[in-house]
Amino acid sequence: MPQKEKGRGEEPQRGKSAGGGVRSAIVIPNYNGMKYIENCLVSLAEEPALVIVVDNGSSDGSRELVREKFPSVRLIALDKNYGFCGAVNRGIEESGRDKTTYVILLNNDTVVEPGFVRALEHALDQDESVFSGAARMVNLYRPELIDDAGDYYCALGWAFAVGKDRPAAAYGRPREIFSACGGACIYRRSILVQIGLLDEHHFAYLEDVDIGYRAKIHGYRNLYVPEAVVRHAGSGVSGSRHNDFKVKLSAKNSVYLVYKNMPPVQILLNLPFLLAGFSVKTLFFLKKGLVKSWLQGTFEGLRLVCSKKGREKRVRFVSSRFFAYARIQWELFRNIWYRIRL
Repeated sequence: MPQKEKGRGEEPQRGKSAGGGVRSAIVIPNYNGMKYIENCLVSLAEEPALVIVVDNGSSDGSRELVREKFPSVRLIALDKNYGFCGAVNRGIEESGRDKTTYVILLNNDTVVEPGFVRALEHALDQDESVFSGAARMVNLYRPELIDDAGDYYCALGWAFAVGKDRPAAAYGRPREIFSACGGACIYRRSILVQIGLLDEHHFAYLEDVDIGYRAKIHGYRNLYVPEAVVRHAGSGVSGSRHNDFKVKLSAKNSVYLVYKNMPPVQILLNLPFLLAGFSVKTLFFLKKGLVKSWLQGTFEGLRLVCSKKGREKRVRFVSSRFFAYARIQWELFRNIWYRIRL
């Protein structure tokens, strides 16, 4: 479990919202986010929520900036980088002190549009069977283009963002999705208590698909909420969506995601599709010059699923959830078609 930085940040700063009857806590993981964090927090100034920044041992001054310029933000300073999952889990646990109904995850390189929090809360208020709501994420510099309009996962073992780089105007209707992108989404706290927090074996990448998958196994749903709009810088700023770190982690987590959430029979059913998906990805990263990272990550994933810590996290099959698994399987097949159409 992540530990706070020794000698600093032992007492989290309490914001004006603490104990003020707000219904949501916004958790923002930060690691060397000096370029973006200030604009993100400024955009949240009028949003009715408790704001918690969890700093993953930043060395660029962004932690100090939050402490000095945003005294109403609750800051948790960790002693090192525990990844997206470790930071978010620490923030969710901290927000539990305030017993908010909802937890909102938000990347530090985002700017929210007014009404963001209320739109997400309203979507979940309508149906208690809904676990999560995904915001409409648009490009920070070209807001007419979608960055993410909800995530799907298919039998090829691929997770993908809907609408990437397409006109935002075409994604204005709510719909059910496989999972909500952790860059800007809302979770129902009572269901988090039931299914568990983010799996820290992921560190980063696909952890949001995993938690959405677990919620679906338990019979809950995930929605896309277009009224909640967020502008997101994302990987488009660096000019590349692929790098050794991301490819390696994504490969490892792709293997782990299948093993963890699919019963053996379902793995066998999907095996031809999974092998096809792996082969296509291998060729793709071979062309990109990243096949070594892809294969290293894949073998790390295999080692994880063979380890005791990997086996301990596996979701046990319960016969009473058979119809939930059947529905998920239908989605896995259907989403292959969705991926081809994109």
